[in-house]
Amino acid sequence: MFLKVSPTYRPKEGLSARLLAIDHLRGLIMILMALDHTRDYFSNAHFNPLDLDQTTTGLFLTRWITHFCAPLFILLSGISTELSLSRNGKRNAQARLLFIRGALLIVLELFWVRILGWDFGLDPNTISVGVIWAIGWSMITLSGLMFLPRVWILLFSLTLILGHNALDTMSPDRFGSMAWLWQILHTGGHIPLWGQQTFHPYYPLIPWLGVMSLGYVLGPLFHRSALMRQRTLISLGALLTVAFVTLRWSHGYGEAHVWLAEGSILRQALGFLDCSKYPPSLQYLLMTIGPGLLLLALLERCLVQRQPILATFGEVPLIFYLLHLPLIHGLAVLWDLAIYGTAVWQFNWPINTDHIKPPSDHGIALPGVYLVTSFVIALLYPVCRGYAQLKQKRAHALLRYL
Repeated sequence: MFLKVSPTYRPKEGLSARLLAIDHLRGLIMILMALDHTRDYFSNAHFNPLDLDQTTTGLFLTRWITHFCAPLFILLSGISTELSLSRNGKRNAQARLLFIRGALLIVLELFWVRILGWDFGLDPNTISVGVIWAIGWSMITLSGLMFLPRVWILLFSLTLILGHNALDTMSPDRFGSMAWLWQILHTGGHIPLWGQQTFHPYYPLIPWLGVMSLGYVLGPLFHRSALMRQRTLISLGALLTVAFVTLRWSHGYGEAHVWLAEGSILRQALGFLDCSKYPPSLQYLLMTIGPGLLLLALLERCLVQRQPILATFGEVPLIFYLLHLPLIHGLAVLWDLAIYGTAVWQFNWPINTDHIKPPSDHGIALPGVYLVTSFVIALLYPVCRGYAQLKQKRAHALLRYL
């Protein structure tokens, strides 16, 4: 539907097809992210959906398609940073804005996202941080990198993306008292804090720093002619996709999860797509960024009409993210109360002090997950639309960070 051609449509002043494409792709990413998180809270599949010994094709693909969210969102964040800099031309101000926004994201991850989103309480054992944490540190890093020549930033980006898997043999133990830093940067895992408390970074930073800086380097492409930009995006996207297929098929560099050509053709195909996300392997990044660039080119070439839902979510992605987790989690609480008369397992300390787990029959089938996701999108759309309109009408400094 959102590729419908309308010969009478003209973008409003200052709004070009390139920015429409970015907003729409970002909006699609947010919807896929909501689908993944709805599955987390509502699915009756109490196992890893990528486990080929237990999963179904629908469940596998529902989880796999959401692999595109983090790489593409972080890449688009880098592109948007360069576009913003090109508009105002004030590098110092842009770097300061990026640094503050990155720091704000880290704070939001630690408090809002974790306590009010995922946990509905405090986890007495683990402080976990995810994608918002990684985006925050990527912004802080880029706020310094943007003062360097662009070719240096490109070298930095490619070194991290292409080279980080070469570091896989270096365990945190090799760094002694600095093992925690290597876990944050590369391996992930639980970092001891005090007593039984640990810190768990789900998104080790090295590859994500490379992805955002790569987006920044790609930014000038969006100042070129539409034809040149689309051809470049298609060529680059095809190159990355072919590189993924070649490396994956040949069991080459950049992926610890070996693909085995055994079982049915369907099982082999699904196994081929099952690449490591935590941390993201080179093959995982090629698999997601390559088709993502192709889709971005397709959107710009075919999209001639602003589609309200995708565009709105893409214009205010942070507000969407901050609201969708409490909303989905809250709906899960209401559902469990209606079905079981209690939802204590949906909370953490101080409500669920005994670590009560959900019953074995907890959750709904996959079609129901999609239905709940649609309901979540319907609830979030008017709120995000109102906030987007507020940002357009008011130039309050605080709104720039949200």
